[in-house]
Amino acid sequence: MEHLPALINDLALILVLAGIVTLIFKRLRQPLVLGYIVAGFLAGPHLRITPTVTDAADIQTWADIGVIFLMFTLGIEFSFKKIVKMGAGPVIAAVTIISAMSMLGSSVGHMFGWGRMDSLFLGGMLAMSSTTIIYKAFDDMKLRSQKFAEGVLSVLVLEDILGILLMVILSTLAASKEFDGMTVVDSLMRLLFYLSLLFLVGVFVVPLLLRKNRKWMSRETLLIVSVGLCFAMVVLAVKLGYSAAFGAFMMGSIFAETLEADMIEKLISPVKDMFGAVFFVSVGMLVDPAVLREYWLPIVIITLAILVGQAIFGSVGFLLSGCNLKDAMQSGFSMAQIGEFAFIIASLGTSLHVTGKFLYPIVVAVSVITTFLTPYMIKGAPHAYRLVCHMLPARLIASLDRKPWQQRDTARQSHWRSLLSSLVRQTLAYSVVSIALMAIMLNFFLPLFRHIMTHWIGNAVCALLTIALLSPFLRAIIMRKNHSEDYKALWYARRGNRKYLALTIVVRFLWASTLVYYVINYVSPFPSILHFCVAMVLTLLMMRSRHIKLYSIAIERIFFQNLRSRDLQAEVHGKIKPLYASKLLSREIHLADLDVPENTAWAGQSLAQLDFSHKYGVMVASILRGGVRHNIPAATMEIYPGDRLEVIGSDDQLKNFAHRMSEATEQIDFSPEKHEMVLKCISISPASPICGMTVADSGIRERYRCMIVGFEEGNEVLGLPSPSRRFRDGDLVWLVGEKASLRHLIADIAK
Repeated sequence: MEHLPALINDLALILVLAGIVTLIFKRLRQPLVLGYIVAGFLAGPHLRITPTVTDAADIQTWADIGVIFLMFTLGIEFSFKKIVKMGAGPVIAAVTIISAMSMLGSSVGHMFGWGRMDSLFLGGMLAMSSTTIIYKAFDDMKLRSQKFAEGVLSVLVLEDILGILLMVILSTLAASKEFDGMTVVDSLMRLLFYLSLLFLVGVFVVPLLLRKNRKWMSRETLLIVSVGLCFAMVVLAVKLGYSAAFGAFMMGSIFAETLEADMIEKLISPVKDMFGAVFFVSVGMLVDPAVLREYWLPIVIITLAILVGQAIFGSVGFLLSGCNLKDAMQSGFSMAQIGEFAFIIASLGTSLHVTGKFLYPIVVAVSVITTFLTPYMIKGAPHAYRLVCHMLPARLIASLDRKPWQQRDTARQSHWRSLLSSLVRQTLAYSVVSIALMAIMLNFFLPLFRHIMTHWIGNAVCALLTIALLSPFLRAIIMRKNHSEDYKALWYARRGNRKYLALTIVVRFLWASTLVYYVINYVSPFPSILHFCVAMVLTLLMMRSRHIKLYSIAIERIFFQNLRSRDLQAEVHGKIKPLYASKLLSREIHLADLDVPENTAWAGQSLAQLDFSHKYGVMVASILRGGVRHNIPAATMEIYPGDRLEVIGSDDQLKNFAHRMSEATEQIDFSPEKHEMVLKCISISPASPICGMTVADSGIRERYRCMIVGFEEGNEVLGLPSPSRRFRDGDLVWLVGEKASLRHLIADIAK
């Protein structure tokens, strides 16, 4: 008899249990994450009445792979450009919530006398709300079209990226065992450098690689290539001293800017679901009832800290971001739970051996409790708002309910602000690439050149090659934006502006010369002043070189083409909201996407017949159908299942419209045997009511929903009949229809 490895037995056990439990949770309309945790508890070593996993180490390895795929998928759903487009509001809210909840969680840990690392990791876990749970709650409660929900989802995206930064900082603190501010600042600066470098190089290389090989990229090949690059980035991140989750997230965010992102997400999704299930099951295996009994008080206190803390700090964060008091409280109350990210941070603490074993089951228990309470917190927000309005002075409430200060018309931004922000961004980006090139050349290639050649010749060759590689980026630092619309507008607006504009060029020239000087000074024994003079001359030559200019423009064009390729594709296929959508946010109305149900009763009816504006007070701005956007649809345009409607209205109007649309559906019959199509032959007698009638006048298709497929006269079988063909005595008519319809038809003809 063949012997199965313990890993296969364990996988069979946990996947069967996960399947059974999640089916039950699906019927109970509860998050599947909780089902996986319950399955893990049943398969864990702490419950003796069910079969138990025998090799937990192998399961943990699979769980680590699950974290990698979860973070990779999260990165694909994320885009750095989204952060830029969001503006300052979501950033303010996310930073406020994470900072306040981290300090609250750390304070709770210290209150119970836990160690510093336990308290720090607890603060990190409490800072991250559950994206999965909030998405599901909004869907179940039909709140996705609400204005406040858009702000919550934006903050969740930011929390995900800030959660990665938080994990890196916690990893650094765990490794160094130091808690001084300089350690945190140094680790954060190094992280931002690597983050920028990996993103810039990745966006340049990966889309180019996929584009050059697109005709050979089948679904299978694309899956292997994307997963291979993901794990390559994981290995690189670990080599740099960061977590595997960070590397997976970075590669996912790079793929997010490619045309293949949607396809990769679809291909990865089943793999992510399976490995993610193993991860959450492994979380449930760590739940120890004895620990829960011992730490019941911390569980209660931490749960209350999350509910009260998110209700207060979340509301304050959204209030500071520009929301009015009502929307801020709805948003803050929606985020009062922890979920998958808390498990990942807890897993990180366990793998680094810096947190106690008691912390994991506590966090799992708190997550389960807060998940069940999330719908009630969302429903309780309006009642809490009315209570606050009753308690606070009317003038203060009116001030807090003012129009958001963040949502002002940005059309009058100064040219100076636009120009300086562009210069800062481009200087930082090109400087990061330049410094990385210098580090690679001077640390890896310089010793190689010295070994192959003599010491000084190797120095000279390496320095010249390094400066040549740097030249297109240094020239871009100096010359980029010097002919932009903002620059020319400022130049001709006032003569006093010209000296400041010239100063921006001088500062960038000196910075580029400093980078060249560093390379020369690193390999040359001559005086520093001579090195700087040579660096300035070389920098001037870069500015004058037409060859370097063309090379620099080509590199930049490829980068921005890669960066914007997915947006351009989305514009072609009508997947991006129009620009005016953000302008509507400053008024009482906004734009929401609503999907027409597959079994809608509105199918085939025109906009004029449905009359949405008169019945519900909303306007349909666009209809997305088959990847094509139909802007300002005509009144004669019909609605079909699967259409995505871009609808303009207020929160109440959109909520009422979404509710009516979900109600206007036809009942689906889940009994397919009732709709079996059969072929039947009937004979026409002189007494038949249709004898002498034409096919068109008989009403067989319209009244009985049956179809004539042919007439049989003697041995001759005719094809499809003409509508003018009359039924005659003795005709054998072949019909196709459902059994019930045919019985009805035969009964009527026999009368």
